[in-house]
Amino acid sequence: MKQLKSFSVLAFVFLILSCQSRQNQNKDLSLDFEFKKDTLLRFIQDKDTIARIFEIELAETDYEKETGLMHRTQMQANQGMLFIYDKEAARPSFYMKNTHIPLDLIYLNTNMSIVDFNLNTTPFSEDLISSNVPSRYVLEVNAGLVDELKLKKGDRIIVN
Repeated sequence: MKQLKSFSVLAFVFLILSCQSRQNQNKDLSLDFEFKKDTLLRFIQDKDTIARIFEIELAETDYEKETGLMHRTQMQANQGMLFIYDKEAARPSFYMKNTHIPLDLIYLNTNMSIVDFNLNTTPFSEDLISSNVPSRYVLEVNAGLVDELKLKKGDRIIVN
């Protein structure tokens, strides 16, 4: 009888611990995101004109690339997120699932020159957004910025 009681107590403790573990697994960590300034970025037009300086959050890990700007309800006009890939290639498709902000996507080659754009994305859309032009970096900024700064293919960025 004493063994049965000990077993029951042990089983109860195990049950409580496993429930707590599941609660932690179900927590959506993406809701905790705030903008994190990792570096500065400058747009260079017409060989040497600096259009504007931006605070940039880097997306380098798989997790950072998968979540991007999801669940963020705003981004300042001078902020953006730079996705960094190992090599220049056609980029995997992006989508705006759980993304509250309309964005401009700017594709850059290894030399940090603009090679393509996707403008004014639709928030929360799961439609795939891609570029067939090989790129190594993708910069996400607030929608309308490309037109506002009159950015064009061939313009460059410098990251500090």
